[in-house]
Formats: sequence, C-alpha cells, structure tokens
Amino acid sequence: MTERHDVVIVGGGLVGASLAIALDRQGLDVGLVEATPTGQMPAVFDQRNLSFAAATVNALTSLGVMQRLRTPTGPIRRIHISRQGDFGRVKLDAGDYGRDAFGQVVVARDFGEALEARLDRLSQLTRYRPARFVGFAQDEAGHRALRIADGDGERTLQARLVVAADGTRSAVREALGIGVDEHDYGQTMFVARVRATQAPDGTAYERFCDTGPTALLPRGDRHWGVVHGVAREDADAVAALDDAAWLARLQHAIGWRIGRLIGSGERSVYPIVRVVAQRLVAERAVVLGNAAQTIHPVGAQGFNLGLRDALTLAEEIARRDDPGDADSLAAYAARRSEDRGRTLAFSDGLARLTANPSPLLKPLRSLGLAAVDAQPSLQSFLVGGAMGFRGDVPALCRGEAA
Repeated sequence: MTERHDVVIVGGGLVGASLAIALDRQGLDVGLVEATPTGQMPAVFDQRNLSFAAATVNALTSLGVMQRLRTPTGPIRRIHISRQGDFGRVKLDAGDYGRDAFGQVVVARDFGEALEARLDRLSQLTRYRPARFVGFAQDEAGHRALRIADGDGERTLQARLVVAADGTRSAVREALGIGVDEHDYGQTMFVARVRATQAPDGTAYERFCDTGPTALLPRGDRHWGVVHGVAREDADAVAALDDAAWLARLQHAIGWRIGRLIGSGERSVYPIVRVVAQRLVAERAVVLGNAAQTIHPVGAQGFNLGLRDALTLAEEIARRDDPGDADSLAAYAARRSEDRGRTLAFSDGLARLTANPSPLLKPLRSLGLAAVDAQPSLQSFLVGGAMGFRGDVPALCRGEAA
C-alpha cells in the first residue's frame, strides 16, 4: 500500500506539529507520522515548563495556537542572572526595551493540547498513528519513499520532501547517514513546579553553580517552574529525596529570592547531552528541531530554535513549486546557519563557563556579569538572542504575515 504526499513529517512533537500547522496554510498535502496513539499525548507534553521567546509567541499566535491555550501563561518581564559564589549579577527589564515581556512561560501539557486542537482543524493533513519509521524504500522520480509500520503492518509513503522531526535519537537522521557530534555535560536536570510564599511577579531567575543551573520561571498559575541541574553522579540521590529535603536543596541553590519554598509537584528527570547533526539536509530530506540539534537547556533556547527551523523551512517551501527541490533545501540550510551557529555557541559556552569550578574563572565571571549589567549594548545583544531575534528571522516570528 503506497500513499503520496507533498511532505511527510516524521515526529508529532512540538516542532513537527508546529510545522504541519505552518504548511497547512500553504494548501500542501502533508502526512504526519506519530508514535503516540489517537487520544494520547506524546511524553514530551508533560508538566515541564516551556519558556517561549517573544519571537515564538508571535509565530504561534499567527498560527492560531496561543489562542487555544486553556491556562494562563506567565509573562517574563524581568530576568535576573547570577552565579553562586561569584560577585555581580545581571538584571534585565523588558520595559527598558519598549516591551511588555521578553516571552511567556507555558506548561508543556497545555501547549500539547493546544497543538492537538489546532491539528484537528487542518484540512490537508493525514495523520499516521501510532506508527513508526522503519526505513527508506526504492525512490521514484521526484519523490522519496519511506516505510512505516502501524497496527496493520507496513506501508510505503511517497513524499516530495521527508522531514525528520523525530527527536534527539532520530531514526530518520540515522537512515539518511547524517552523523552527529555529541557532548555529555555530566549533568542531570530535574524539572518541577513549586510553590513559594511569594507568587510569581514576572521575574525569571537563572542561578548558576558548579553542577549546573537552577532556573525559576514565573508560571501563570501562581506556581514557579523550576529547572535544577545536578552532577550526574548525584542524580539518583536527589531523585530519592522526599519533598522536604528536595525543597531544602532548592532553597540552598536559589536563596530567598521568592521567599520560602512550601510545596513541590512531581519531578521529571532528564540527562543533559548535546547532540548536533553534522548537516541539515540530504536528497529530498531535512532534519530539524531536536533531530538537528539537542542543546543544553540553559537559556531555554531549544524549542525556540527548533520552531525557527520549522518556520524557515515553511517559508522556503512556499517559494517553490517542489518542496523537496535541491535549491530550496540549500537555501534553507544557508538561512539557518547564523542563528543555529550563534545559538549553539551561546548555549554550549554558557553551560561550560558557568559550571567550571576553577577558582581562576571566578573573578573573570564576576567581572563579566558586572560588565553586562553596566553596558546597555551588551544587554541588547543578550536580549535580542533571548527573544529569538537572531540571524535570518522568519516572518511569523517578526509578527509579520508569511
């Protein structure tokens, strides 16, 4: 059994679903291969906290997703950055840049439900679920053939373009023969929501220490989203802590900036490994999102970067009759070069520098924090990247019609 589509997206997570919505605006026939059965949500849509940059908010509003969120978002109006044991700090205020907020904090589960509601309204989308990518088959002229397996067995899909949006350990990327560069940070991240005596006021805190960052994000439900990095060898012990000991650990890491911590939700655990694809395109195929680059969560750049991948690809597809045209894919890779390269360098450099315990770096870091806090030009550079306005920015991210 063979079915034909203009584009087949493998992976129905945050980036894959967003791309399907963007392509539907162009009237393309799109197939979406999803591992999760109908009526269930992918594991990525849990209680973790997603920090949407301003560019991401613009785009998802244009795509009709933000309007379908059921719970209030948490505006990030101020950012406070410091490091445990170092002098200096950086304080950024959106009002200084003529903005109400740098971005919004969204609960992943709520975002997943909003995406699902939007996908249900697409007119040109065929969803294969639950299904998994098996491999590539014999291509036909102008198409790439891929095999998928579902409850009825195997079937072959023909697509003018295949998109790998199937995550860090992408099977499609591997089948395309695209290698990766990996770096294990030796850190594990714990994600949860916490309550404190002080409700969120629009301030996001990023606190660095030797074993990784601790971030506090202002959610819209009067809770704080917390991301807490620990050394990999300590992860099992931290996971075994009861709530009181867990909150005491967090309190030590962040101090009393939001008062006393008084409650915590369930903790999710993620080892932090950087995985970067060595190239983005192959014949009639492209990798994006976590399949293209899985980066350290410091600075909350991962999904924001992946969404810009998807929207740039959608723009290039819209410019040509053939979505898998070699010139189109080359243009896509070229357009993503600056944003991707600078974001990867920023994320990796910040993760390594702030976690390095060398006493020689302490005064340099302190001077660096003080310099950024005192120099508007340095702050503007930091703010522009944090809001997603870096490199060749897709039109929807700029708040313009695509």
